[in-house]
Amino acid sequence: MIKKTLVIGASTKPNRYAYVALQRLVEKKEDIRAIGKKEGIVKGVKIHTEKRMFKNVDTVNLYLNKTNQEEFYDYILKLKPRRVIFNPGTENEEFEKILSSNNIAFERSCTLVLLSIGQY
Repeated sequence: MIKKTLVIGASTKPNRYAYVALQRLVEKKEDIRAIGKKEGIVKGVKIHTEKRMFKNVDTVNLYLNKTNQEEFYDYILKLKPRRVIFNPGTENEEFEKILSSNNIAFERSCTLVLLSIGQY
């Protein structure tokens, strides 16, 4: 079964890591949903601007700084993902504690590295 991934902080700008991650996730045949500040499409993945209640999200990939994550705390908790990946620059001890207390795993890692070494 293909696990669903939600990228929060998605971008249509090719110089952004979130953009490259979307491309690589598509190449790896992952089932992807995306939320960003601006609507757009990257490799066939629609970037939504509103918080949609996607079903069966396995992994949330964060590409937002600590301050911008706060408005997503409750949303992510309601999605009940198996794990949240804090990509470089998104580390957030406060949110990590909230996730732990809600039995949601997290890791400080880089999605691009995890994909490149087959550990995603």
